[in-house]
Amino acid sequence: MSTRDSEDADRLALIVGLGNPGPRYAGNRHNVGFLVADELAERVGGKFKRHKSGADIAEGRLDGTRVALAKSRSLMNLSGGPVAGAARFYKIAPESVIVIHDELDLAYGTVRLKRGGGENGHNGLRSISKSLGTRDYLRVRFGVDRPPGRMDPADYVLRDFSRTERSELGFFVDRCADAVSTLAAKGLEAAQNEFH
Repeated sequence: MSTRDSEDADRLALIVGLGNPGPRYAGNRHNVGFLVADELAERVGGKFKRHKSGADIAEGRLDGTRVALAKSRSLMNLSGGPVAGAARFYKIAPESVIVIHDELDLAYGTVRLKRGGGENGHNGLRSISKSLGTRDYLRVRFGVDRPPGRMDPADYVLRDFSRTERSELGFFVDRCADAVSTLAAKGLEAAQNEFH
C-alpha cells in the first residue's frame, strides 16, 4: 500500500446531522439532519454516545471511510460550539466538516451538495459558521419545501412532516445518506455528479 493510500485509509470524515435534541422535536422538518445521521449510524453499526465536545458521537466505517457522526446536544441555534468542539477533537479542518441540514429553498426530498455559501436564515448554519470561523464547510441540503401560504418559516420547520411526506421520508433519508456516504468517500464533485 502506498503512503497516499495509507493516508486515505486513515482519513476521518466528521459528519454532522443538524436538529434539536429530545422527543418533542424528533419528527420536525428541522430534524432531518438527525434522521440522516441516525441512518448513517445504523449503516456503520455504531451507537451515539455522549462526547466531551457537547455532541453525541458514533464512530465507524462508511463504505471504507472512517467517520465520526455527530448530533449536537444543544438546541439547533447553538449547534456551533459542539460542532467546532468535535472538529477540534478529531483535528478536522473546517472545510472538511460535512453538515446535513433542512433546506426551505428546495422541493421536498431533493438533495443538493455544496461547499460554503450563505446561511439563508438558517440559525444552525449561522452558529456553525461563527464557531468554525468560516462558511467554507461542506453542506448536504435536504429539501423540506417552502411553508404554505403566509406561515412563518420558523414555525413551519418546527412542525412534523405531514402524513404524505412521512410516507416517502424513509426513501429520501436513505437517498440523502447515500449522498453523504459518496461525499465522504469520493469528494464533492463525484457526489454532485451522482446525486444532482
